[in-house]
Amino acid sequence: MRILGPLWGTIGVCALLSCAIYRLYPRGMEAINGGLTTLQWVILVLWVLFMLVAEGYRGFQKKFSPRTAARVKYLRDKPDILRTIFAPFFCMGYFHANKKTKIIATCLTLGIILLVVLVSFCPQPWRGIIDVGVVLGLTYGMISFLIFTYQALTQSDYPHSPETP
Repeated sequence: MRILGPLWGTIGVCALLSCAIYRLYPRGMEAINGGLTTLQWVILVLWVLFMLVAEGYRGFQKKFSPRTAARVKYLRDKPDILRTIFAPFFCMGYFHANKKTKIIATCLTLGIILLVVLVSFCPQPWRGIIDVGVVLGLTYGMISFLIFTYQALTQSDYPHSPETP
């Protein structure tokens, strides 16, 4: 369990992020390949920069990735059958987490679902422009998660909290 839990947690989190990237990428490319006006290109560039900073850097690199990697390390150091079976959900903070972490995980999930529904009503190329920014933000986030996970599993003193009770 000391290997299976962290491995399943890491692969599961990356699979969830990869699935979203895989689903959104074609819509983004459809918008770009369909031809954008100068204004739409400017909006695309500004949106991508915003998403790289807001989602990639501030959301993932500063918050989600260090905590989630700490939870991967926690799985390795304190193996448990339930946490191992549901490792991706444990790593993302849905259970065996302090109250704040569980609330953030749940609210973030509900917010993402709401945004996905709302964006689905946008016509091309606007939907594709939004999706390009999200794809790049998620890609940045997944890379930062993998880097933090490597650090958490190889450093003897990983400075981030798993935020467990």
